[in-house]
Amino acid sequence: MSVATRDDTPPVDAPIAPPRVVRQRRMRPGLLGLAVLLIALGGLGSAFAVTSVRATGSYLAVARTVEVGGVLSADDLVSVQVAGGQGLEPVPSGQLADVIGMRAAVSLTPGTLLTMAQLTDDPLLGPGQQQLALGLRAAQVPAPKLRPGDEVLLVSTPSEDRSAPAGGATRFTATVIDTTSTDDRDEVVVYLALAVRDVPAVVALAAQDRIALVLTKAA
Repeated sequence: MSVATRDDTPPVDAPIAPPRVVRQRRMRPGLLGLAVLLIALGGLGSAFAVTSVRATGSYLAVARTVEVGGVLSADDLVSVQVAGGQGLEPVPSGQLADVIGMRAAVSLTPGTLLTMAQLTDDPLLGPGQQQLALGLRAAQVPAPKLRPGDEVLLVSTPSEDRSAPAGGATRFTATVIDTTSTDDRDEVVVYLALAVRDVPAVVALAAQDRIALVLTKAA
């Protein structure tokens, strides 16, 4: 190849640079397989995420606090939409009628999903028992609030009649079914389940204001 100059000097022969050859990189089979695997896993992950988002259901959640032994009402529950729910077993909203009237086996906290494991339908009034209402002054109640399922002991107190023969205290075991307070809050009515054979004696002692209530086991 000749190179011409701007003056009138004769052309000068210059060497021609050889063309540059670009070597094509070869993909290793191992790397190619890894890339295919990552793409496949990414697709599965995306599909799983879409499925989880789409798997939205209507379930029951606790709207207000329900103490242990409390009976569920419709006002205690609310229907919520939950996406996913893997690892949970919440009660579907369609089963609202099935759980109304059941008792709380544990304390139910507002904002949590309701599960059947938290509920029980076992009756507090068992076979061979009767329910008794016992009116007590607030100072005679052994806890700020008795809950259904609490186990109590009824103990007879001494008689004020000094002519009556002295004897040891009589004890009766019972289970709390419910409690309520009067309008003036001075008296608390405790509904108890106790053995049929103990009912007459407890009624007689209550009429004489000779009964004391002791909490032995909280529900």
